[in-house]
Amino acid sequence: MNTTRAPLSDDATVTYASWFKALADPMRVRVLNLLAVERRPMAVGEIVEHLPIGQSTVSHHLKILAGVRFVLSEAHGTSTRYAVNERCLECFPAAVRAIMALEADDAR
Repeated sequence: MNTTRAPLSDDATVTYASWFKALADPMRVRVLNLLAVERRPMAVGEIVEHLPIGQSTVSHHLKILAGVRFVLSEAHGTSTRYAVNERCLECFPAAVRAIMALEADDAR
């Protein structure tokens, strides 16, 4: 069934563009994937142990991912732990469908 869909709002386009921009770096995708696979909050040092980049670079990537709410940060003593924001990541497929003007069933 072909139904007319409304164009995205300005707010939605800005949000979706920021999500894609955050994921435009392969290392940020790896950081996000690591957190998703681990399914637990991790300190920057723990993340560094799994990746071929240094602590300052990991921190930079986490700041960008946290800025678009793909990851959440939580103070834990003197360090900060990062975890995947499951709620935000669940919204991502819906955002792609909205951009492509697809119904939920069309995504198959």
